[in-house]
Amino acid sequence: MTTIRVRLTLIYSGLFLLTSVVLLVTVNLLLRQALKTRVARLPGQVVAPGPRPLRPRLPELVNDVISYQWEMTTFTVGILTLVSLAVGWLVAGRILRPVHRITATAQRLSLSTLHERIALTGREDELKELADTFDAMLDRLERSVEAQRRFIANASHELRTPLAVQRAAIEIGLPEDGGEIRSTLLRHNRRVENLIDALLVLAQAENGLDNRSPVALDQAVRLVLAETGADGVTVTARAEPFVVDGDPVLLNRLVTNLLDNAVRYNHPGGTVEVTLSRGVLTVRNTGPHVPQERLGDLFEPFRRLHTTPGQGAGLGLSIVAAIARAHGADVRAHPNPGGGLELVVVFPESGDASAAGGTAE
Repeated sequence: MTTIRVRLTLIYSGLFLLTSVVLLVTVNLLLRQALKTRVARLPGQVVAPGPRPLRPRLPELVNDVISYQWEMTTFTVGILTLVSLAVGWLVAGRILRPVHRITATAQRLSLSTLHERIALTGREDELKELADTFDAMLDRLERSVEAQRRFIANASHELRTPLAVQRAAIEIGLPEDGGEIRSTLLRHNRRVENLIDALLVLAQAENGLDNRSPVALDQAVRLVLAETGADGVTVTARAEPFVVDGDPVLLNRLVTNLLDNAVRYNHPGGTVEVTLSRGVLTVRNTGPHVPQERLGDLFEPFRRLHTTPGQGAGLGLSIVAAIARAHGADVRAHPNPGGGLELVVVFPESGDASAAGGTAE
């Protein structure tokens, strides 16, 4: 790929070479014409010391002068073209320095570093106008993200409170022998609470991380394994020490959703294998067949491949994908030949993994 700096250098040198060639040809042609005109105006016989008169040698002398002129100017233009390449490269780099600064700032930016600005100084020109426009856009984006975060915090409180009151009213107001009505209301109440929790986690993950801290991912895996019910499914795990810079609550939710998905979309007597090795978290389960063309739907909100009642709202893996993106991780899904799914989360290297405990079996 040809960079702008290379193209600018070639343009500068090309223009220099073109103008130099035009100048070279013009000067040499005019010089040839001028010499021939001067020679034609000389007297018919010029006497000069030596065995031969000067007049017969003048055309040869003109040709020698013109030939020497072509050689010297061509050599000079060649040298100056090389010099123009070097100078053009340096000048293009200096001109594009603000662009590199804008690019570096844009690459560093994330939702947790929106406070950074380019703050380009210098004279007012197109590049400074571009940098100021970019900074103004970051100001608007930062205000928008802060408004979303405040909304999430307020919604978290405002939505959970009435549901908790509703659940308490159902449990206290309806007797335990109230039959199907009480259990149905409680089931729907829990379902709405889980949906709201999932949506809030999804929104928090997509808004990025405010603070990062070292998290022992292998300990998070063991904790989730201890808290998750297998429901007739055999779960095996192997976790090597690994540390991730991130949010411990969100990382715990990522592992929880992966394991919950592997257990929920399984069959009685099935298996789940959890492996953490060199920063790669793999969860492999048995279960129904997953078509290759439907893998993209797994990470979309409210998309479910199987519509069995009580199987959730379809947010589990979309939350996993959002949390992984917030931590700079990559999520991949592969269908198993005999049915089921293999989910792989590849985390970037961070910190010293040796300080995070032992291996879980």
